Amino acid sequence: MTVATETPAPTPRAPKRRTVRDVVFVEGVRTPFGKARPDGLYAETRADDLMVKVVRELLRRHPELPPERIDEVAIAATTQQGDQGLTLGRTVGVLAGLPQSVPGFAIDRMCAGAMTAVTTTAAGIATGTADITIAGGVEHMGRHPMGFDADVNPRFVSERLVDAQALNMGVTAENLHDKFPHLTKERADAYAVDSQAKYAKALANGDVGPELVPVAIRSAELGWGLATADELPRPSTTAEGIKDLKTPFRPGGRVTAGNASPLTDGATGCVLAAGDVAEELGLPVRMRMVSSAFAGVAPEIMGFGPVPATDRALAHAGLTIDDIGLFEINEAFAVQVLSFLDHYGIADDDPRVNPYGGAIAVGHPLASSGVRLMTQLARQFEQHPEVRYGITTMCVGLGQGGTVIWENPHHADYSGHTSADGEN
Repeated sequence: MTVATETPAPTPRAPKRRTVRDVVFVEGVRTPFGKARPDGLYAETRADDLMVKVVRELLRRHPELPPERIDEVAIAATTQQGDQGLTLGRTVGVLAGLPQSVPGFAIDRMCAGAMTAVTTTAAGIATGTADITIAGGVEHMGRHPMGFDADVNPRFVSERLVDAQALNMGVTAENLHDKFPHLTKERADAYAVDSQAKYAKALANGDVGPELVPVAIRSAELGWGLATADELPRPSTTAEGIKDLKTPFRPGGRVTAGNASPLTDGATGCVLAAGDVAEELGLPVRMRMVSSAFAGVAPEIMGFGPVPATDRALAHAGLTIDDIGLFEINEAFAVQVLSFLDHYGIADDDPRVNPYGGAIAVGHPLASSGVRLMTQLARQFEQHPEVRYGITTMCVGLGQGGTVIWENPHHADYSGHTSADGEN
């Protein structure tokens, strides 16, 4: 008689525990920004081709980065149709010549699309599910105006979830002027003039330009050309020259083409990596991500979104606004920036704010702008080793804000990754 014996149950295998890793910003580039109109730089150039050029430039600048080591490509667009549709992260990766093993996806958080591509893939790096990612965004507003062909649910208005005009970003800027009457049109105009002047100075000093990738362009009428410079800045802007411009969003309003960002075409992209992987491959570390946050506000005052987002990001980092030495704030509208500065007691002309000017001068290709802010902050960190922390922040359509806090690796007390074993 054979006695049956029980097979011992297998010992449960404990899952691998991951530690949070440093996420570092390796490189950021962008196309020159063009006017979103029929005679603009990119009127006859595809949006996805703009993004392909950015990805190829990132790889060209870093031959030490094996393309097969890229774990994810996340590309944002606000209007995901036509040449901005079809899962941009994957299609752009294939078109750019990345190995077919490299996956990709698309993101939409309106103006904060590229910022969200960065924070989303950074989370994967931090938790060990990715080592290196490419994140960016593109917007061809000449072909795809914001909200074009969108079928907005009528319940937003019928159930009074938002004001009927809250879907018009210019109206929300006028609402900020109403909410904060001391933020006058004169202050907004003065801020806008200063933005143009700072951009012109940065361009002359060579602070704007190193991040640009030339783009071959074609016109059926003019033939082939090369886009090498931003098309939108108006360096001769004066307060007198813009004070009487039309107020398209409200009769007798305060928001004009002079104190708002222009409609823009362009693309941006960056490489992110784990700190130890950057060291392994010899990749430069331009800054380290400290924290990030997104927050919602009433859609009617969309431009105030950066304030609660910044409060959250500061709380996550254990910092205060006094710890921040450089601010890159997206200038969708001058009053939106002023509401942020006013909330924190920062002067309108504080030199820490947008040292190279901002979107009022250079343009705002919606989903791509977040990485432009980061690329500029990284360069400013190199110039200011005395500054330890900086932020990139922006308002987001439909009542949101996004903020990312970064640490300067050139600062004497930099706390980021310094060795292969992860010790700080």
